[in-house]
Amino acid sequence: MKKIEAIVRHFKLEDVKNALIEKGISGMTITEVRGFGRQKGHTEMYRGTEYRVDFVPKVKVEVAVDDAKLQTAIDAIVKAAQTGQIGDGKIFVSDLKETIRIRTGETGGGAL
Repeated sequence: MKKIEAIVRHFKLEDVKNALIEKGISGMTITEVRGFGRQKGHTEMYRGTEYRVDFVPKVKVEVAVDDAKLQTAIDAIVKAAQTGQIGDGKIFVSDLKETIRIRTGETGGGAL
């Protein structure tokens, strides 16, 4: 099992969600986050004054998948979230040692 953490633009969240559901991947956690990468933030104008935004608002989508669905999920996220512009986001994949459904006590892939 793998855990996918995808940092994407706010306006791409619905596209990413729909793409994952379309591929049969259900269940995800969404968190509003702020951060920066290579772009190191940006400048904006407010009432004639320019100011620097160091931490850019993004959305983090977390999904747990079986190994067999990993590449399908990654491809769906990339296709749905990509604009071709700087700041499209990142995808991180990590191993899950164990998954447990609290209600039933199921473990492993059955808990997903």
